[in-house]
Amino acid sequence: MRIAFVDGGTYYHHATYNDPELKVFFDRNIYVLDLPEADLSDVDCLYIASRQNPADLVVARDVIDAFLASGKMVVALGESHCEQWLSNVDWMPGVTNFWWWLTPGEDSGLRLNEPDHGLFSYITLDDATWHRHGTLSVPPGAKSLINAIEGGSVLYDDSSSSGRRIVSTLDPCYHHGSYFMPATTGFLKGFLPWLKQGAPASM
Repeated sequence: MRIAFVDGGTYYHHATYNDPELKVFFDRNIYVLDLPEADLSDVDCLYIASRQNPADLVVARDVIDAFLASGKMVVALGESHCEQWLSNVDWMPGVTNFWWWLTPGEDSGLRLNEPDHGLFSYITLDDATWHRHGTLSVPPGAKSLINAIEGGSVLYDDSSSSGRRIVSTLDPCYHHGSYFMPATTGFLKGFLPWLKQGAPASM
């Protein structure tokens, strides 16, 4: 899988992309403002790093749609409001509990929904557990990989239409690149090798 890192130009994108343990999984870096004019013929996946300005991606929506229509993959990570620039995404806001683990007996509220999915050969639920920014309705034909107990998904795999979309409300690049929330580093160290191997859907 040839992966382009779509970079919003922030410090946490720079830190994530240039981390020597992670950079090996990316074939190109595309600054988000260059995306509308980018030649994407040499990549199979657009990895749209978390916490981008959605207005920059709205401008590139036609390019993203065409990329998917050609049978390729888009990874849309949290806090970039992908419901504004990615078709058929329904995001539901929710209360974010940033420090739930400081309360004895508190539950993260996350559950594996597809434990036999190929991603879970590379990460555990703990690797995907820090906090979440709302939930997603799962499109017909897509598979929610991780559910929230209040309803909805925080990460789903959608091959129900042209191309493939991995959509999440999790924001690993922000936290890894900001050097806090160690689970996010574990997530990326598993998620990116899985992606590089073609994102197998089965173990």
